This record gives sequence, C-alpha cells and structure tokens, in this order.
Amino acid sequence: MTIDAPSLVRRIPTPPWGDPKDRRTVDYQGFVATGGYAALEQALDRTPEEIIETVKAAVLRGRGGAGFPAGLKWSFLPAPDGGRRYLAINCDEAEPGTFKDRLLCDFDPHLILEGIAICCWACRLDTAYFFIRGEYHHQARVMEQAIKEAYENGIFGGKGLMRGKVDFAVDCHVHRSAGAYICGEETGLLEAIEGKRGWPRIKPPFPAVKGLFGRPTIVNNVETLAAVPGILEHGVDWWKAQGVESSLGGMPSYGSKLMGVSGHVVRPGVFEMGLGVTLKDLVEKHCGGIRHGRRFKGAIPGGVSMGVLGTDQYDTPLDFDIGPRAEVLGLGTACPTVFDEETDMVAVARNISRFFKNESCGQCTPCREGSAWTYKILCRIERGDATTADLDLLLELAGSMGLGPGTTICGLADGNNWAVRTIVNKFRGEFEARVKPKLVPLYVGA
Repeated sequence: MTIDAPSLVRRIPTPPWGDPKDRRTVDYQGFVATGGYAALEQALDRTPEEIIETVKAAVLRGRGGAGFPAGLKWSFLPAPDGGRRYLAINCDEAEPGTFKDRLLCDFDPHLILEGIAICCWACRLDTAYFFIRGEYHHQARVMEQAIKEAYENGIFGGKGLMRGKVDFAVDCHVHRSAGAYICGEETGLLEAIEGKRGWPRIKPPFPAVKGLFGRPTIVNNVETLAAVPGILEHGVDWWKAQGVESSLGGMPSYGSKLMGVSGHVVRPGVFEMGLGVTLKDLVEKHCGGIRHGRRFKGAIPGGVSMGVLGTDQYDTPLDFDIGPRAEVLGLGTACPTVFDEETDMVAVARNISRFFKNESCGQCTPCREGSAWTYKILCRIERGDATTADLDLLLELAGSMGLGPGTTICGLADGNNWAVRTIVNKFRGEFEARVKPKLVPLYVGA
C-alpha cells in the first residue's frame, strides 16, 4: 500500500535509511520552492470555521497514540473572549520504539510550522509552544532555526500571519522537556510548560476549556499537524483515498501514517504507508523481512504501552481497529518493534515493566506500588524463583491498576498492565516453564 499521491513527507530528499551525509534539513527557501506554505495561503482565504469543518470531514485522527479526531478536538474550544489561547505541540516522543516525529523535525520542520500556523488560525490560538523531548538536542536546534526563519519571513510575529495577510498574529516558541516519559501525557505536558513538576492533572476540566495557564488550549501531536497542510492543499478526497474504512463499523482509518519499524528486521527505518497495511507486508516487503532468516515471533504494534501481537497475528492490519481485533490497547504510534523466534518474552516483559516502574510519577498509589511489584514479580519469574501463585498474582496486579478500573489519573499504568497481560496471555508457556508449582501443605488430622 504505497502512496501514489503527494505524501506527508514529500519534501524529504532521501529515504530515512540513507547515508546521513546525503540528507539535508529543508530550509525556508527550499520549502517554499516545492510549494511550501501554499496551504497556509489557502487557509487564510477561508474562515476558521471552514477549516475546522474540512479537517473534521477528512476524519484526521491523532497520530500521537490515542487516535482522537483532530477536527472534533478543535471544535471543543470555547469562543474567543479576548484572552490568550494556546497550542501545545507534543514532540515528547518518549514512547519506547517510537521515532517518527524526530524524522519530521530533522528534515521537514517547516511542514510542521505550516500545520501549526493553520491550526492557530482555525482555532484562534495566538501562542504556540513546541514541546520537544529533552534528549532531542539536534532536533530542538533545527526547530529553533526553522522558527527563526519563519519569523524573518513573516509567517509568525507581530504583523500577522503571512506578513499580515490576516490581522492575526501568532508567536511560536520551543520548550525543551526535562526528559520524563509522563510529560507525553497532555496535561503532564502542560504542567511542564508552566514550569511545574510534570504530573498529569485530573480531568475535567479538559485542556480545551482550561489548559495552559488556565486558558483554552489545544494539544496536538507533531505528525497530526504536519498532515493538515496536505489535506487543505489536495482536498478531503485525496486524504480519504489513503487508508481504510473501519472493518468493525466504527470510525475509519483514513490517510497515510509514518511507521517507524525497529527490532529484528533486516532494514529498520521510518516508512510512510497507508493505514491498514498488514504488519507482515510492512516487514516483508519494505523492511527486508526478519533478520538472519529467522521466523516471526511477536511484535509491539505502536509503542510498548499498546501490548504485544502474538505469533499468529503477523497478518494483523495496522489501523485504528487493531485494539479489539488483536486484543491490544490500540494502534498507538504505529511504530512496530518486531521480535524473532529466539526472543525471550519473559525478559521482554521484565524490561518493559522496569521502564514503567522508573517512569511512574508516583502520584497515584496503584501505579506507584503496582508497577514496582509487577517488576519484582517478573524479576522473580525470570530467575526461576517464582511459583504459579506469583504468575496469578502478576495478572491480578495488572488488571487492578489504570484508567480501565478507574484507579489512576493518567494511562501510564494501563500501558504497563496491557504490556504485561498481553505478553503473559499470548506467551504463557514461556512463563509457566519458568515457575514452580505452588506446594500446598498437607493437613494432618488429630
């Protein structure tokens, strides 16, 4: 399912797996020379309401993990009241196995800025904060340079968008994260921008009503905003021609998607595919297959918090229906991590639980204590010191924390328990082989 129409990353000069010396960041002049900012010009000739309706009609679903429709989110904003209104761009990208937003920052930063400017005009947002992962030092410098160029050429700044084409000015700033995974959660991100500890907030109120500094705020992922110019430039039908309808009668999975493939494949990298491509086609046709000629064993479909696909789920389509279809939490970032037949799935579960234990902010007791105990039990199973009772306790723990049972503020605990539960349930034989049967003491009567 390759993309025949102009693609999201059409201005990247070479594939992401090429020689880094041959790749260049597209600057302002190069971007404009290939049609850059034409979509913004078109957007400024339309009313904000028309743009929101176009994005809603395209059913552009969030590319950061949740898949919530962007246009619908934009429509939640209250009417302007003369006060500040904010856009927070989520480039934290701390989900293990995910590296597709980094590609856009590296090579096409002005495409992101064009999407930011269009969103700000459509939603009447006057200030944008580009929140970027703390470890992305180079990418932060690239974005800062691109924003500087955008100011110099009148895209942003006091004169108004596009050198004063409309009397609406937007300011854009880069804000570097301190490196915490939890800041990828939208309200934790807002807390961090405000200079506070990155603890998720209780909702409601939602950011659209009371977000950054207590003002209306939209939080969007980098790839989501980068898709907006293409929708306006080429039309809703172009966007809907890519991707698939829902096979379960739900919301469709339209458009292309950046999929970063890592793990045990011959050629890892970032590939732009239409949603609905099967994992097997992605790996076999575009990644060169499983490395060393080994067989497929399992895969994480889109970040470790989504859970794991089993050995019999290699043909699973990568779209937003994947959750109920494959018994995982969801599509997530659509960046698969592939495991070959020699992978120790007990070690995979233990490593994932260690990550979530370390990244829990500690605000919610079920997450703080549950993630620590999950890790301890998995370490015991991996060493061969556990019993079947420990395996039962592990699954009980996993099912008792998170937004699902309503015990935590954010979804970090859900990511932990879905990862553990799916690995144990789909590879239970490996866990049972590592545990001892529970010894029941005999009762000796008088």
